[in-house]
Amino acid sequence: MKKKVLVIQGLHAEGMKLLAARADVEPVVLQSTDEGEIVAAARDAHALTVRSARITRAVIDAARELKVVARHGVGYDAVDVGALSERRIPLAIALYANMVPVAEQVMFMLLALAKEGAFYDAATRRGDWSARWSPKAWELAGKKLLVVGFGRTGSRVAQRARAFDMQVHAYDPFIEQDLIARAGCVPVKDFRAALPQMDAVSVNCPLTAQTRHLFSAREFAAMRPGAVIVNCARGGVVDEGALHEALAAGRLRGAGLDVFEREPSPSENPLFALPNVVVSPHVAGVTVESTMRMSIQTAQNVLDCFDGRLDPAVIVNK
Repeated sequence: MKKKVLVIQGLHAEGMKLLAARADVEPVVLQSTDEGEIVAAARDAHALTVRSARITRAVIDAARELKVVARHGVGYDAVDVGALSERRIPLAIALYANMVPVAEQVMFMLLALAKEGAFYDAATRRGDWSARWSPKAWELAGKKLLVVGFGRTGSRVAQRARAFDMQVHAYDPFIEQDLIARAGCVPVKDFRAALPQMDAVSVNCPLTAQTRHLFSAREFAAMRPGAVIVNCARGGVVDEGALHEALAAGRLRGAGLDVFEREPSPSENPLFALPNVVVSPHVAGVTVESTMRMSIQTAQNVLDCFDGRLDPAVIVNK
């Protein structure tokens, strides 16, 4: 009997090719995020691939043949990991697919904020060249950047920031301090104590119970006046209400946000009304190249699980 792979929200053609090439696999695409529809379709599924849809306990309980859930990406806060672990079902992520584009997006947002991209773009379009005589842009070179989370993405943010001659400091309690130092960065043991010295902060840690609202009113009050923060990790790590207050009060110079506490974020989000905020719709890791890589890695994780050789490094709930 063929193993059914329920492909929720679809996959890039290259990933689908991998699944379709296997005689013992039947890929079935479900273009829906409705829990009821997923529950119904998952009942006889041996594997689920998922993008942004929620994989709840109800879905997992219904899928009695389930062997693996493969995430099209690296974040997994929409998956009930506990329910999977109870049945010893691995949650596999596309570990190596999008760390480069996310790091590039961080640098894009840092540059957009530093160079006042939106302000100068608007001035030029309306023919106002007087903006040249009241400089607003500042240089990244020589500025201090704190990278919070020095994993696959954070370490690559650090590489790129150092190429801009920034002084990079890094905080990650799960990484050896020597590793951070060998990367040419300054290890930080207490990120809150370091905030008053930083010109910029890049958030690159996952969303967990410990990191939810890691940056809130306390942290924004501690940051250097005129500093900026960029979050291309997960929305819940930053308290949006506290961030809006700090930006509106002028305590922070600006913010770059690719992720939000509620997604899709409603158009009436107060942050969107602020001129010193650069935003994008959770696309930092989504490029032409990374979408292909994620689909291939997601499909391969499913097949590797079926073949009993799933790489332990990609398993969230080891």
